[in-house]
Amino acid sequence: MTIIVGQDSAKTRKTLTVEGENIAYYSIPAAEAAGLGDFSKLPAALKVVLENMLRFEDGKTVTVDDIKAFAEWARLGGKNPREIAYRPARVLMQDFTGVPAVVDLAAMRDGLKALGGDPEKINPLNPVDLVIDHSVMIDEFGNPRAFQMNVDREYERNIERYTFLKWGQKAFNNFRVVPPGTGICHQVNLEYLSQTVWSDVDQNGEQVAYPDTLVGTDSHTTMVNGAAVLGWGVGGIEAEAAMLGQPISMLIPEVIGFELTGAMMEGTTGTDLVLKVVEMLRAKGVVGKFVEFYGAGLDNLPLADRATIANMAPEYGATCGFFPIDGETLRYLRNTGRDDARIALVEAYAKENGFWRGDDYAPIYTDTLHLDMGTIVPAISGPKRPQDYVALTDAKAAFEREMKETFKRPMGKEVAVEGEDYTMSSGKVVIASITSCTNTSNPYVMIGAGLVARKAAALGLNSKPWVKTSLAPGSQVVSAYLEAADLQKDLDAIGFNLVGYGCTTCIGNSGPLQPEISSAIAEGDLVATAVLSGNRNFEGRISPDVRANYLASPPLVVAYALAGTLDIDLTSEPIGTGSNGQDVFLKDIWPTTHEIAQMVEDTVTREAFQSKYADVFKGDDKWQSVETTDSLTYDWPTSSTYVQNPPYFRDMSPEAGTISNIDGAKVLAILGDMITTDHISPAGAFKDTTPAGKYLVERQVPVREFNSYGSRRGNHEVMMRGTFANIRIKNEMLDGVEGGYSKGPNGEQMSIFDAAMAYQDAGVPLVIFGGEQYGAGSSRDWAAKGTNLLGVKAVIAESFERIHRSNLVGMGVIPFEFTGGDTRKSLGLTGDETVSIHGLEGDLKPLSEVPCTITMGDGTEKKIQLKCRIDTAIEKEYVENGGVLHYVLRDLAKSAA
Repeated sequence: MTIIVGQDSAKTRKTLTVEGENIAYYSIPAAEAAGLGDFSKLPAALKVVLENMLRFEDGKTVTVDDIKAFAEWARLGGKNPREIAYRPARVLMQDFTGVPAVVDLAAMRDGLKALGGDPEKINPLNPVDLVIDHSVMIDEFGNPRAFQMNVDREYERNIERYTFLKWGQKAFNNFRVVPPGTGICHQVNLEYLSQTVWSDVDQNGEQVAYPDTLVGTDSHTTMVNGAAVLGWGVGGIEAEAAMLGQPISMLIPEVIGFELTGAMMEGTTGTDLVLKVVEMLRAKGVVGKFVEFYGAGLDNLPLADRATIANMAPEYGATCGFFPIDGETLRYLRNTGRDDARIALVEAYAKENGFWRGDDYAPIYTDTLHLDMGTIVPAISGPKRPQDYVALTDAKAAFEREMKETFKRPMGKEVAVEGEDYTMSSGKVVIASITSCTNTSNPYVMIGAGLVARKAAALGLNSKPWVKTSLAPGSQVVSAYLEAADLQKDLDAIGFNLVGYGCTTCIGNSGPLQPEISSAIAEGDLVATAVLSGNRNFEGRISPDVRANYLASPPLVVAYALAGTLDIDLTSEPIGTGSNGQDVFLKDIWPTTHEIAQMVEDTVTREAFQSKYADVFKGDDKWQSVETTDSLTYDWPTSSTYVQNPPYFRDMSPEAGTISNIDGAKVLAILGDMITTDHISPAGAFKDTTPAGKYLVERQVPVREFNSYGSRRGNHEVMMRGTFANIRIKNEMLDGVEGGYSKGPNGEQMSIFDAAMAYQDAGVPLVIFGGEQYGAGSSRDWAAKGTNLLGVKAVIAESFERIHRSNLVGMGVIPFEFTGGDTRKSLGLTGDETVSIHGLEGDLKPLSEVPCTITMGDGTEKKIQLKCRIDTAIEKEYVENGGVLHYVLRDLAKSAA
């Protein structure tokens, strides 16, 4: 790999000698000596961005004034929102978001060819790693054959997608695929791909060291910030632009310092800590900001716990949660098998260039928070949002309050389960899953879960028969140390057999419940619950049968599987009855901190990491037997229901257009607060009665082969029909109706897809209204792509989450925010309105306020001001082009001409 460095940045280029070898780097102290400003008090997270400016300074895209702006940031106390062009070193993808990204690249090759350009110009300039981790479903569980049977079904369902990805691996340069069954992308990234400090040859043939940075097409890309690798999630659209060499336009962020002091108490886990951190940062409000963790408490925080906190940055709303390089970073790199030379480079570079967290580390922050880790108690989070923190001592009472206030259902109603000797009632746990990159990357909680299982099995406890149990580690290394500790047999004994290496329940691939249990839940209109060690518990995400979802540490997932219900105080009530007839309490099966630490020390070895990652790109016999063609452009199979050529670049003109005013738009949906990308573009299963299901049925696809929305993201026909189709979404235009419905042009209730197509046929533009934190959650680009394909021209909300706002702009949909205290509620919107937004034509400035006229159903008019969330000058160009990929494509075509 060759990196292209700036031509005007030689004055800050210095040489570092590491173990007798010389390597060039871009020096922040040298920039200070050159009179560019005082950068000594910048947080480490911001120094990574500053180094990027030094390395790519060319006098055009990156200027000296951009560099000086970082000194101003420090002088102004942590604020200077200047627009900069940032270039991450690499891109990380998973298959749910990766398949549509590769589809777009293949379509861009066709598009560039149509514009007279060379299709080979569509090639990643930055390295791209795609890890297949989102496709495995839990069809089989609770027995020794579960893993192999789930893998077999995965290949049956997804062979079209895997064939396409294998074609992409051959067709594109700098593009590698990690095959199914290897692990979760973020864990593979943390344990193997990341280097903390990278080195490559520049265009002059010299070796250059620089911070490892990336963007990823999954919001939990942030996990790697635990290892001081600056990375965050972007939509697939933005990632494609980045891999094609387009810099990421961003404002110099504010950095919130989060001071950690003290040490964790006996009986608590890193999961308990992160749930409190999420609650605190959500209350603080850190959307669009960096968070950097500092303080003496980091000396007591292993990197696995840091990665857990960094992983959940999307849940607390930040761009990233960064941990500076220190001794623990080096220890982790060594223990996970990185080369000694790499570790020496990381240490020398960090100390030489001001990235090291020593005892004197005291940067300037925009604002700060403080948490004494000694105050952390066991906790869970739910039933709908990661920030809904509940101390374990209050979990039973909190669930009863939710039943009364949120779900409005009585406790205690029991429904018989056909053929079983137990009944179902609200609160019963029907899914208990140790899953997700968030916690399965952490050996302390995984070993802890195994020890809980060992102690429980020894006392004669087992999971309740109505609980669907599963263990889906984030990498094969986890299985290696569970086997080495002889804990896997204990987990097997209570039903936590290996079901696959992937996201599973956390992404909604929990698989079906036993039909009789599902029927009983529906018959009684019960609030069934799920407990998972994941990071997301949004409505409708985990299972269509489950209304209340709770996040918990892996040991607590095991405990709730044993108890079988949320209607229990685990801290005081017996969890079950032992084989001797005695009550067993949680304290009887909970391991000590020393037990866990000792077992981690004995079984989590450098050799295990080196062994499991030795052939990470090779895959098993199934992957090696996948056949594909050698061709520059993709031969789109017309019969495929998984991969279709998208319409974005068809009949595209060589020149960009202009932004037009929006006139006479109708309302497609009025949505509430915290509308997530799961609401907008669900990832899980769907029924044959939905627009997407009908589409597949018309093409003779049996219901058993529907797979999931996430797996079909390579087919725009399925995905636009799935937009706003979450079973729990509520369109406030309709009274008490759940699911993806709206009003058509004739005022009748119909699916959102059908309504949008009717308006599109009539040539009527559409708008969406929303509340606060619109677009929270996953970085999925289909939430923006689907919005675009439905004919929506504008989304008007009280506030936007960072990634989704960027994705909307990247698809040419304009985000607007209410001003002056206006909201959908204060305006009395019903969905019968007509909306016109002017001031968009001509010299529209970023973040301008523009006039909007809302004509009510009775003909009266309300005039308001909207803030246009086209945030930067380059974003305006994206919208003028119809999207960022159109911008890149036209730019490449012009370069060829």
